Amino acid sequence: MTDMADLPVQRPEAPRSAAAARARFFNFGNAFNIKLPPVPPSGFPEVLAAAGAPEASTGFYACDQSAALGCPFPATTPLMLARYARIRAGEALTIELSATGLIIHALRGCGDTADVAWSAGDIFLLPGGSPTRLKATEDTLLWIVTDEPLPALEGARPAPSLLAPVHYPAAEIERQLAILGTTTQNDATSGMAVIFSSEGLEEARNITPLLTLSLNTLPPHGTQRAHRHNSAAITLVLQGEVCHSAIAGRRVPWQPGTTLVTPPGDPHSHHNRGAVQARFLIVQDGGLHYHARTMGFAFLE
Repeated sequence: MTDMADLPVQRPEAPRSAAAARARFFNFGNAFNIKLPPVPPSGFPEVLAAAGAPEASTGFYACDQSAALGCPFPATTPLMLARYARIRAGEALTIELSATGLIIHALRGCGDTADVAWSAGDIFLLPGGSPTRLKATEDTLLWIVTDEPLPALEGARPAPSLLAPVHYPAAEIERQLAILGTTTQNDATSGMAVIFSSEGLEEARNITPLLTLSLNTLPPHGTQRAHRHNSAAITLVLQGEVCHSAIAGRRVPWQPGTTLVTPPGDPHSHHNRGAVQARFLIVQDGGLHYHARTMGFAFLE
């Protein structure tokens, strides 16, 4: 007798319509053993090098590892896509991304959209789903993270987002960091970080319904103790000397401006062996996990 788990996918015997012919049937033995490729703990130094090269043209430079993920659409993690955008001085880049929102950090340069005038160090959120024109007045390098893989997975193109633009100027971010510097932490606090939200998502404490954004810091010779969570994380290294992450036993060195991936569920910690404060911007698909009650955050030491 055939084991239930060994049955192939079953098709209808005598479908009477095209809709009935599309039906497929599995069972408890073969429906829950799907093995997807793991999320690689990748860095993308070659993408940063290409986007930041003096001769680089205005355009996108994606941190795409869809081949390793087995995704038929661009993705950095299963639900997020990170990219750099290079905009040469005096040029503009019109973007129309199938995403709920665009989280953008200005690594260098300055410019404006219809709603935000940005400078180096600023962070801003723009709604997705409709054309946005970014014009640079100085040579500009932006870092952008979206939830584009989610609508791509669903086979849908989202309507123009209901999110309103939000601007977090560098000077205000510094003020928020200074406020944290006057406080203490307890054993339940995972680190010294600014969490970004908006008027419309204040209760959820997310930057979009799906994504969370934090600016994490580590003092000189400091360590963020080992922990894990079910959300994937995409990290932009902003500042630090002799810093690294330990991810599932692997040592991942930091270089300012590079993009790193922490796979979902992997134990990890962050280490600053240098003499200056380390800073790193982290986007997670945490909004989804908070809503589903599946974040699963836990300290491991």
